[in-house]
Amino acid sequence: MANVLVYSTSTCPWCHKAMDFLKEHNVKFTEVNVQEHPEKANEVVEKSGQMGVPVIDVDGKIIVGFNEKALKQALNIK
Repeated sequence: MANVLVYSTSTCPWCHKAMDFLKEHNVKFTEVNVQEHPEKANEVVEKSGQMGVPVIDVDGKIIVGFNEKALKQALNIK
């Protein structure tokens, strides 16, 4: 089982789409809301070079934005 982190904000529609996608495919993940935990915002920038969300970390593979094809590939979903 992959270790999946989703960096998000409460108002980000693409974050919710990404998390809905993961739920639909029964992928367990941890949500890190950078609005509620601003100290984690630096972590996102260090990992992705981006200040936007969602940023999804799948076992160290960083996916910026909701990229269904990249998520399927990283998680071996057909």
